[in-house]
Amino acid sequence: MKKGVIPVRIIYLALIFAGIYYPWRHFYAWFDQNGWDLGPMIDAWYVNEATTALTWDLTIAAIALVVWVLYEVIARRDFWWLLVIPVTFGIGVSAGLPLALLLLTIRRGQTA
Repeated sequence: MKKGVIPVRIIYLALIFAGIYYPWRHFYAWFDQNGWDLGPMIDAWYVNEATTALTWDLTIAAIALVVWVLYEVIARRDFWWLLVIPVTFGIGVSAGLPLALLLLTIRRGQTA
């Protein structure tokens, strides 16, 4: 590894934490203001064309990520990849995708 280069695994870990923290701080603020009922939150995802587009964008990305994860599990019998599914749907694509990339770099033995 070259001096001064941040290992890619550290970058993916930082992105996982950012993908947890930044979206969820807004979700918690919303729930704090509007109550902890999921129905109004889902309604808010479709209040206009911009939010509807983002909802579909993230949903399709999550489905593509799950297809990739299932392929990795079936083809390589690498069951650690199953962690990506609950992270993606329980936290978000912003944490699930960096986790998948981290697992990929670990499997390949990459450090930088």
